[in-house]
Amino acid sequence: MVTLEQLQAGLVLPIDKPRQWTSFQAVNKIKAVVRNTYGLKKFKIGHAGTLDPLATGLLLVCLGKATKLIPRLQDGDKVYTGTFVLGATTPCFDLEQAIDRYYPYEHITPARLREEAARLTGTIMQVPPMFSAVKVDGQRAYEYARRDDPSVTIQPKPVQVYSFEITDFRPASPPAPLRLERGADTPCIPPPSPIAEGTGVRPHLYDHPQGEVPPHLPQADFRISCGKGTYIRSLARDLGEALGSGAFLSALRREQIGSYTVDQALRLDEVHNHLTA
Repeated sequence: MVTLEQLQAGLVLPIDKPRQWTSFQAVNKIKAVVRNTYGLKKFKIGHAGTLDPLATGLLLVCLGKATKLIPRLQDGDKVYTGTFVLGATTPCFDLEQAIDRYYPYEHITPARLREEAARLTGTIMQVPPMFSAVKVDGQRAYEYARRDDPSVTIQPKPVQVYSFEITDFRPASPPAPLRLERGADTPCIPPPSPIAEGTGVRPHLYDHPQGEVPPHLPQADFRISCGKGTYIRSLARDLGEALGSGAFLSALRREQIGSYTVDQALRLDEVHNHLTA
């Protein structure tokens, strides 16, 4: 059992953040568990690096005096895996917004894909997304983006991409034919199949739900090792521009921060048992 004294002395909890949860919500969930377990009203808690709601994976939650470690943990190198969709773009470079434009993609080959990914390694100049927490003139960039303010630009900054590996490539497939219901004037698109619950089968950790991505578009899985401040959504944009096809991020999983790995991480529903076992 983790005693109250140990908790206050400092504890780093590696958490496997689920999809559709914000980092803030995950921290609040742990805060509630700690309050109920130890009867505390006030204590220090924070996390070492935000994950977007659609991302999963390693979130380091620091408790007690371990909150002093947050700046150092945030500076740690990261490893991400996930999926890019090619042949289209979204305004925020991921699935938070709908596709706004389609591009040709027939020219993309695995060799070309890996060649362009290799060019995005080393020290590169990267422009963070407008839908990000980067500050511009004292405000978060996403505040300008939500107001659709075209006068604001984000300056590029140097980031380190140690490796950019394409681990799988799924070429485009022909779109499924649409059928017309008898007597209807518009195509009938069948609803996506729901994901079965209660089966005990754990789905692929960064598969996007069916229906969010046009299934005929090509997709590429990746593994990226990078330094602090690197935006994987920006790498999706830059890769799409280099290919002349557009690209956006459809799934992202953080596998590692410094020496912490997601294999060590707890699910949110495991935190109470971890603290009391």
